[in-house]
Amino acid sequence: MTETNGAANSNTKNGNFICGVVEGFYGRPWTTEQRKDLFQKMKKWGMDSYLYAPKDDYKHRAYWRDLYTVEEAEHLTGLITAARESGITFYYALSPGLDITYSSAKEVTALKRKLEQVSQFGCVAFALLFDDIEPEMSEADKEVFQSFAHAQVSVTNDIFHHLGQPKFLLCPTQYCATRAMPNVSTSEYLNTLGSKLAQEIDIMWTGPKVISRLLTVESVEEITEVLRRPPVIWDNLHANDYDQKRVFLGPYSGRSPDLIPKLRGVLTNPNCEYGANFIAIHTLAQWSRCNVDGKRDLSLNDTVSADIKLETETEDGVVGEDVPSTLSPNMYHPRHALKNAINDWLPEFNKKKAAWGVIAKPQPAVAPTIPIPIIPSINTCMSLTTTTSTAVVSVASAPAISNANHLQALAEVCSNVTESFAQPLPGPVMNSLISETKVVSEPVIPIVNPSLGISGVQNSGSTEPMDCNTTPSNSPAHVAKIPTEDDVMFENTSTCSGTSGSMQVEIDGTSPTINGNQMIVENDADNHEPGEDTENDEVKDVEKRLTVEDLSLLCDLFYLPFEHGGQGIQLLQEFNWLKSNAHVVIRKSKDEEEKGKADIEEWHARAAKMNDMCSAVNRLFQRLTYCNNRELLYDLYSYIWDMRGVVSLLNSYVKWLGFSNGWKETFMSGDQEPWVFRGGLTADLQRLIPVDSGNDLFVYKAPEIPTSKIYTIRPYLPSDEDAVYAVCNRITGVSGTSAVADRLVGGYLTLSPEFCMVVEDDDGIVGYIAASLNVKTFNQKMAVSWIPELQVKYPLEDITNDLPSSVQEAIRYFHSFTVDVPEQLARQHPSQIMCSVLPTVTDQSIPKRLITCILAALRANGSFGVHTTMSSMDKESHEFYGKLGFVDYNSGQDESPGVITMCRSF
Repeated sequence: MTETNGAANSNTKNGNFICGVVEGFYGRPWTTEQRKDLFQKMKKWGMDSYLYAPKDDYKHRAYWRDLYTVEEAEHLTGLITAARESGITFYYALSPGLDITYSSAKEVTALKRKLEQVSQFGCVAFALLFDDIEPEMSEADKEVFQSFAHAQVSVTNDIFHHLGQPKFLLCPTQYCATRAMPNVSTSEYLNTLGSKLAQEIDIMWTGPKVISRLLTVESVEEITEVLRRPPVIWDNLHANDYDQKRVFLGPYSGRSPDLIPKLRGVLTNPNCEYGANFIAIHTLAQWSRCNVDGKRDLSLNDTVSADIKLETETEDGVVGEDVPSTLSPNMYHPRHALKNAINDWLPEFNKKKAAWGVIAKPQPAVAPTIPIPIIPSINTCMSLTTTTSTAVVSVASAPAISNANHLQALAEVCSNVTESFAQPLPGPVMNSLISETKVVSEPVIPIVNPSLGISGVQNSGSTEPMDCNTTPSNSPAHVAKIPTEDDVMFENTSTCSGTSGSMQVEIDGTSPTINGNQMIVENDADNHEPGEDTENDEVKDVEKRLTVEDLSLLCDLFYLPFEHGGQGIQLLQEFNWLKSNAHVVIRKSKDEEEKGKADIEEWHARAAKMNDMCSAVNRLFQRLTYCNNRELLYDLYSYIWDMRGVVSLLNSYVKWLGFSNGWKETFMSGDQEPWVFRGGLTADLQRLIPVDSGNDLFVYKAPEIPTSKIYTIRPYLPSDEDAVYAVCNRITGVSGTSAVADRLVGGYLTLSPEFCMVVEDDDGIVGYIAASLNVKTFNQKMAVSWIPELQVKYPLEDITNDLPSSVQEAIRYFHSFTVDVPEQLARQHPSQIMCSVLPTVTDQSIPKRLITCILAALRANGSFGVHTTMSSMDKESHEFYGKLGFVDYNSGQDESPGVITMCRSF
């Protein structure tokens, strides 16, 4: 689709319709440079409004009273000027509700002074936001105002008139239907706003819920009647500040163009990552220019639909909703809008842009807690209602949800809360007005709440769930980092009582992540061929160029809060089918195989299709790492890196199912169906892997600098033996003999090959994992058919002082081998494993993915516990397995001297 001229496509149905973007999320704000780029895009797409309201920006919320410095004023003035030059109305918002005393003349004067200063910068539109605050007044306010609503109305009207009645927005404390007490029509608060607030002031509304799946004409008419004016929708459909695993690249959806004449406007509050918002904003702009609902009218109007060719499958053959190949300009269809947006998005990846700082999640981080609720509350830009609650259910006992409503659960989450498990970490506040390209953290001083007379502005015990980053009660300047090497991204555990968290970045002023004042110069041989100029306008190698099909896959993998894209759904369905029907590839008699030949062929055909889908994700991942726009890459990289790893893991497991003859019917145990509660498609796919108590294995730290290197996990083949031995010898530092490898891994490769897997890169095998299903049975086989051979191969008299100690120990082991295993260990943790990965493997997630795959294979054969042994002097192995969730086995006197046993259940 060619870029459209905004002037030529203005909204003709409602000349006063506000359409644009609100930067209103929690976490790292956008940079000045990004905002200016946004204004240019909005102008091109015919949008007209931008609301400056970054929750964690220094002087927007936490320090709303403080005036801007000369340097900050210069940047803010530049932003306002840039917006005006692009024809964009710049709304400057303040959020004073955390600690303002409404009845204090001094407080109101401070508010006026702050907004007067901003008006001197050229700002002609303002907003006051009272979201995410306690709906309680101080004692001083109670003596003056009849209600909380009266207090807010008084201050807002005063400010509005003081500033000369400019364009003005108000975000109420009850900003969605689930927060209206007791309901929308009878809410005293909302009715007071409607009747008392100056009629020229527009009121913001998120819809039925904080994140509304659907906005209906009926719901808009209801709130319009109560507010005595049509609302401006603050739309959280694409907001992702509540979940570090999710980014939303799907089209604007669930809102009929029929709403446009009934609304004052729509402002989208999108992803924290600026570069990830092209689709969200582009499709909203398309929607705003339409007056016909394509999804509805095409199905109702036979005359129209008969003339339109419908594509009922995507390019990959995924059966999905009907998508028209052509539409009239005034008809909106989400999938059609997505195609238009993708076509315009592709050139953005070829623009030369540098990255500042290393890759870091912009969302507020949440300290890990246990237990992990299966339906945690969502803590995006605004807080959830506290009028209802939901029980906390463990992952293992999660209820199954029907396919027809496979994402409806999340819709319910938006109006439910859970009981807090832990106090949140205080979060830093940031300043995005001191540089074009960087955001810095600010030192925070505890604020004294004048209305309460205490340090801090909110009791952490009553912090509401979407309120991710309230002003802390103590300085976050020295907040402790989460003590883990891995980013906590799986099943984030934020709950309603406390979701404020520290950013997943350094805040001591030295981190390149948050300061962003150091342009990243990548020296990654994996990403660029020798001699290749990374700043070329076009990547010469066609295989490295992103395509429209690649971006379609990317959007489908990270679609919308309540639905996956077609190719994402296909991944879920294909793997689930392969897992559920794996019994057809079990070794059978010849007669049975002949009867089930068609089923076997279908299984392998669909496994091949799964492999093709995995290859497509790999291709997308690698092409993305080659793009010229490094800023955009850094915004998206951690998401696609994580997704690629999970899809690859599933594919490895499918290969094992098809390759192994050890699969048993015990696998058909009725595992829970994996519908979205948290983590998006990535977590949905992870839930398909049959490993309970494995959440820690899905916690990965993405690389700080992008790399295109891909590691593949696959079943072990007999031809891999030499390479596996070589890896073992490199890790143990042994050469010239295979004794140590024969001891550590040889028995598994010979007697239990179906439970052996390898990991390889482009250069060959770089790691392996080997296991036995039952250590007792395995030891008996060892004693009969493996150890005797080694006793002959390595006689005791071969031991000499010049041999490495590990070789001497291996030879003694062969001649003193015993089949005995402690009874309790054999009962609780019957399987035994050995895992090794070369130090050249820099991806810290690889050992976890190896372990996950082998645990799934063992689980499929009826085992629920695993152990490994090592020398008590082997500190490296102890640390290695400890990071993989293994704990020391307390066996009393059962353990051999000098030997440590570690175990884990799954």
